Amino acid sequence: MSTLTTTNWLELVEQITPERPLILSHVTWDEYEDLLKQVGEPAGLRISYNDGRLQIMSLSAEHEKYVRFLEKMIAAMSLRLNLVILSFGSATMKKQKRDKGNEPDACFYVQSAPLIGNRIQLDFAVDPPPDIAVEVNVHHASDDKFSIYAGLGVGEVWLFDRQKLTIHLLQQGQYVEAEASRALPMLSSRVLTDFLRRLPVEGEFQTLIAFDEWLQSLQRP
Repeated sequence: MSTLTTTNWLELVEQITPERPLILSHVTWDEYEDLLKQVGEPAGLRISYNDGRLQIMSLSAEHEKYVRFLEKMIAAMSLRLNLVILSFGSATMKKQKRDKGNEPDACFYVQSAPLIGNRIQLDFAVDPPPDIAVEVNVHHASDDKFSIYAGLGVGEVWLFDRQKLTIHLLQQGQYVEAEASRALPMLSSRVLTDFLRRLPVEGEFQTLIAFDEWLQSLQRP
C-alpha cells in the first residue's frame, strides 16, 4: 500500500458503513499513525491495526446502545459496591514495538486503577493496559481482535454478540473462555448475558433497576 494523503483517508472513511468495514493490508505503522492523527478518535468509528492489517469499522445506534448500557452497569456496580473502577471508553491502545493498536468498545481499570489514579489521559507507552476490554459484535465478529489484545497485554476480553456475553481470560499469551470475570469475579457470563438480553425487552431504566437490586442482594448476609 502506498502512502495515503489526508484527503485519501477522509474519502475512504466516508465510504464506510456498519455493514461494510474498510480492511487494508500492508499498511505501515507511519500510515496508521497518520490516520489516527488526521481522523482522531471519532465516536462513530473503531480503528484496529495488527501487523500491517488495518480495519476501520463504522458503528450503528444498536451497537452503541449496548456499549453505553454496559458502561452504565459497571458504573452502577462501582457506586453500589464501593469499588474503584475507572472507565476509559474506546481509548486508543497501541504499541509500536508489538505492531498492534486497537480501540475497544469500552475498557475498565479495576486492579490496575491505583496505577492510573485521578489522571484523565493515558499513555500506553508507560501505562498498564486496562484490566477489561469489551467488544460488542452487532454486525461483525471480533475474534480477530484477540491477537491484538494479547499483544497489548489486556487481562480479559468480554465479547457480546446480541445473544450471549462470553468472558475470555489471558493465560500464557492465549485467551481462554471462562465462566466469571477475573477482575470482577462477582460478574459471570450468565449474569451479564441475562441483563443485556433484558435491555431490548424491558428497557434501559427497568433493567438498570433490576441490576441494582441484584447488586444489593450481594450485600445481604
